[in-house]
Amino acid sequence: MGNALSGKTIVITGSTRGIGRALAESVAAEGATVVVSSRTPEAVEGTVAAILQTGGSVSGLPCDVSSESDTQRLFDHALERWGRVDVWVNNAGISEGYRPFDELSPAEMTSIAQVNLVGTMLACRLLIPYFREHGGVLINMAGRGYRGEATPYTASYAATKAAVASLTKSLAAENKSAPISIHAFVPGMVDTDFYHDDMVVSLRLEASRKNVYLALDAFGVPIDVVGREAIKILAQEPGRDTGKVYTLLKGARLIRGIALMSWWGMSGKMKRQP
Repeated sequence: MGNALSGKTIVITGSTRGIGRALAESVAAEGATVVVSSRTPEAVEGTVAAILQTGGSVSGLPCDVSSESDTQRLFDHALERWGRVDVWVNNAGISEGYRPFDELSPAEMTSIAQVNLVGTMLACRLLIPYFREHGGVLINMAGRGYRGEATPYTASYAATKAAVASLTKSLAAENKSAPISIHAFVPGMVDTDFYHDDMVVSLRLEASRKNVYLALDAFGVPIDVVGREAIKILAQEPGRDTGKVYTLLKGARLIRGIALMSWWGMSGKMKRQP
């Protein structure tokens, strides 16, 4: 893509694994300086070292996005180390796995809301005044449920993503005369360690566990595609366009996925949920 992000400083939360790390590696390869973060110091150190080995320009800081002070420290670090912030990606997020809503504890519900929604709001509140003055691109990661559709067994996660999409559109409308682009990005189902190592599945849904992997086969977006498509959004001129929800689950990929899921359902390969 010809170093479309050269000279830009990009902060990505939750960027030491999965989609976030893929984004960090992609923008570093495209010539950007990237600031990585996660709640685990060792993960931050390892990611910084890996990107440095590829010749990338990078720094990192542990950050719990649900903490206002942590988010402020991450922002301050980027300014002090690199002198500017051009793009901020609110990628950090957590999920309940694949579980009925009544199995979640109040603490789990609160944590999902604090990380996925409140964390995004805190960063937006911090970055928008800065971008009003200097210009910038602000990306909020949405996901399953962002349109407000029913998402059985991921209800809490989906509720936060619908809220993030709404928040994004509202903030874009509030700041449409400023040199800021505020968008939501929906990468779709991406085959990361979440589905293999971290996904908690209720015992009540164990019989249909394989449905998740069938859906991943049907609708899955390759992680390198996520990086390439994200670069196009991050590289845009601030303020030229705003308030969009970019999704990678569309066109031929979506049609193919629907066809496969329908066939697997009729053939009995897909297990019925209780």
